[in-house]
Amino acid sequence: MLNVIGMNAASWTQPAPRVSVIIPNWNGARLLPTCLRALQAQTFRDFEIVIVDNASSDESRALLARDFPQARVIALDANYFFAGAVNRGIRATQSEIVALLNNDTEAEPTWLAELVSALDENPNAGMAATKLRLFDERAKLHSAGDFYRIDGVPGNRGVWETDHGQYDDARVAPPLFGGCGGACAYRRALLDEIGLFDEDLEFNCEDVDLNWRARLAGYTCVLAPRAIVYHMLSASGGGAFASYYTGRNFIAVAAKNYPRGLWKKYWREILAAQFSITRDALKHWRGKAARARLRGQLAGSLALPRYLRKRQATQALKRVSDAEIEKLLAR
Repeated sequence: MLNVIGMNAASWTQPAPRVSVIIPNWNGARLLPTCLRALQAQTFRDFEIVIVDNASSDESRALLARDFPQARVIALDANYFFAGAVNRGIRATQSEIVALLNNDTEAEPTWLAELVSALDENPNAGMAATKLRLFDERAKLHSAGDFYRIDGVPGNRGVWETDHGQYDDARVAPPLFGGCGGACAYRRALLDEIGLFDEDLEFNCEDVDLNWRARLAGYTCVLAPRAIVYHMLSASGGGAFASYYTGRNFIAVAAKNYPRGLWKKYWREILAAQFSITRDALKHWRGKAARARLRGQLAGSLALPRYLRKRQATQALKRVSDAEIEKLLAR
């Protein structure tokens, strides 16, 4: 169940803005002012702000009503995690472009302008990735778009590196597989074709799963290197919580999306990567995050029949050859 706040009936008759910025929120009252003030300063103005609140118990909703009445708030009756919240935000909007943004971020004033420009200049691209930098060390990268390795392990390009523009050239390795859902833009036409985020994944890797479906359907992703967002790492979810979902969803994403021909070629590497994750977690089993990762791997293994049932629909999107997909995978 959802309730839309801060929007009158006449608003539905107005033309849709070109971009909807959708921000999932759960108990993020301390984070929202920084995030929303940065959006108020954007040079690109044809956009709306939509906050999807996952039944926060802090003062998030009161703060939004008092200090940011221009934002549209979708108040949910429960915590639907990232995937569920974002999906409800997408369904409640009609814009040509959907931009997702974490609440623990601060976007530079030209962030939206650069994302829109990147999509306009690359009509075949279904997604535009943001360059995420660390909030407290603003020259260091958290992500210059995501990679996906042949062994089934995703990651952030350039993580912890000082940004010297080394990922601004599209030809650099590792190849750009997709955008990080914490700050990324998607064409609605892409989402209409491949579907929204898989709510079974809940939190973590739901963006990787969507990147896979986009790539299988033949869409490309472009990095907008001057679209810069500063990210407070794990301010809105981390530690053992994130480790569990990482352990589970690495397995889910590979089971749903990895093409059969490439499975046959790289199954040894995929299994070796999972065993490596298990071995590392066992070495540090006294830590909560390590134990959570192991529980996640177990949950992912037990849920394989469910993920494999979803595989048929995912693989039905496939419009490109295994060789084309292989070129996108990092070594």
